[in-house]
Amino acid sequence: MISFRTAVAAAALLLSACQSSEDNTTASSNAAEPKEVQIAPVLTTPDALDPASYAKPLEARVYHVGLDLSVDFDTKRIGGTAKLDIDRKPDAKEIVLDDKGLEIESITDGSGEPLTWKVGTGDPSLGAPLIVALKPDTKQLVIKYKSAPDAGALQWLTPEQTAGKKKPYLFSQGQAIENRSWIPTQDSPGIRQAWDATIRVPAGLTAVMSAPRSSEPMTQGGESIFSFRMEHSVAPYMIAIGVGDLAFKSLGPRTGVWTEPVMLDAAAKELSDTEKMVSAAEKLYGPYRWGRYDLLVLPPSFPFGGMENPTLTFLTPTFIAGDKSLNGLVAHELAHSWSGNLVTNANWADSWLNEGVTSYFENRIMEELYGPKRASQEAALSFDDMEKAFAEEGRNAPITSLHLPPKEARPDGGAGGIIYDKGADFLRTIERIVGREKWDAYLRSYFDRHAFQPMTSALFLADVRQNLVKGDKALEQKLQLDNWIYKPGLPSNAALPDPKAFATVDRAVKAFAGGSPAPAAFSGWTTAEKLRFINKLPRKLSTARLTELENKLKLNEAGNQEVLFAWLNLAVANRFDPAVPALEHFLTTQGRRKFVKPLIQSLAEDRQWGRPIAARVYGEARASYHPVTQRDLDKLKLAE
Repeated sequence: MISFRTAVAAAALLLSACQSSEDNTTASSNAAEPKEVQIAPVLTTPDALDPASYAKPLEARVYHVGLDLSVDFDTKRIGGTAKLDIDRKPDAKEIVLDDKGLEIESITDGSGEPLTWKVGTGDPSLGAPLIVALKPDTKQLVIKYKSAPDAGALQWLTPEQTAGKKKPYLFSQGQAIENRSWIPTQDSPGIRQAWDATIRVPAGLTAVMSAPRSSEPMTQGGESIFSFRMEHSVAPYMIAIGVGDLAFKSLGPRTGVWTEPVMLDAAAKELSDTEKMVSAAEKLYGPYRWGRYDLLVLPPSFPFGGMENPTLTFLTPTFIAGDKSLNGLVAHELAHSWSGNLVTNANWADSWLNEGVTSYFENRIMEELYGPKRASQEAALSFDDMEKAFAEEGRNAPITSLHLPPKEARPDGGAGGIIYDKGADFLRTIERIVGREKWDAYLRSYFDRHAFQPMTSALFLADVRQNLVKGDKALEQKLQLDNWIYKPGLPSNAALPDPKAFATVDRAVKAFAGGSPAPAAFSGWTTAEKLRFINKLPRKLSTARLTELENKLKLNEAGNQEVLFAWLNLAVANRFDPAVPALEHFLTTQGRRKFVKPLIQSLAEDRQWGRPIAARVYGEARASYHPVTQRDLDKLKLAE
């Protein structure tokens, strides 16, 4: 174990090498011998500070979390004990944790001696500081507590809200700062922590977590007991849990899928390329360091497309299209095993370091598996999303910088078209300037150098200059690195999409806008081509033209959720009544925030036609939406 001062010094200099390949490989077998916890560095530069956390990690920080918890579906609480191993300055008088509604019974040190503690003044978004006084020899905190019934990270589903309709379900969503509502720790991505957990659930249910099992499950009385251990240090938002009627199916030697039994075959079929994806990712940017890569396909209320929880990606069932056309989502979450999980943004001002790098990496995986046509089309759609963000936010708005300014640098802040898509185009631009071979070698070495460490934009730029630019002034000028990171808009050297990627589709858009019939070839197009066509149509269309689209293309019946979403956006913008039944079904049968939030917001803004629909739909669907989705949509005050 390294000392507090050593960890800080290593972070300040950013000279710590990646761990050996032996240390970086998580054993996939159960009951592995525990290893000594390696304390990840905490960055000390001002731009690495996290205003979304109350923690003061340079005084005292958590480096390991040990959980012993029971899941109570009747009271909608998780409760038990959290043991926090801490590293501290010798003269530190207190440690500050993050707390959002936790009901704390007691806090002691490792020997059982009570410690003085208090919960400070809170904030509705950030929660409150949990301040624990330290004795001179305190190295561990033991916290007995329960989560509140309305904990923001947890969604409790009745049997009727699940696919199988037989047993209740629980899952967590910790990113960005919701885990402080069920785990008392320092909830900041720059304070990486190893962890283990013993989870007790009602007999007949299965618990899974974002870590390998450390022993075989067992049943005592009316409980089933599951144990897990994550030996690597991770950002605390990556601690995740799922509990329900779950079954498993192998996808390959180190990949598999968990989901409800009634969904298992469809999910496994859609995910059948997962093992190939892992191999493709490794070919590009080095070894997968987490042991297994399993996936949990959740009930439809999961608010995101996916969540890259280590060893167990959480996925929305809305990606199941029957033809693998939406499995770019899987490639994205897998890529996070390098960019996001392995090397993590130190705070939320630099979210692009997770999402932008991952979006670029995702596209490279898709090219490796499915060829350049699909990759170029998906890259072009990403560019469209970036341009849409510029149009909505203003090209010179501060929010369009990759490094977000303080006002925008909040958890879940920024715009997706910038954090994901401008970030990806930045890396694509570097690739085109320096050449793919040279860029790939750099990016692979970047992941090696900074494995299991936090990162900032400034440190990323320093690394690029040291290990890629290497003093080449002409190359420095071509890359425009600072313009990409710190200035709004799109630099003049930006990589543009292949104009041939959608040439046929764009001609069809132009023809339809000029009065021609809906394209007969639509049914044979790729998902990307269908999305391009719908999204490029004029935003104002007559009822007659919309009726023609629906009659010929059967868009209300689209089984692909992305295509249906694009169509419903267009229908809502034009008050197209024949789409309302499909719209209501879509909004009441899944809770993916990417879909439900913009549609309900658009409806709510239309006071005469749309708002009554929004109020009716949200009144029916709200209970099935995750708390993070409810929090956004409650602001619309649709009940008034």
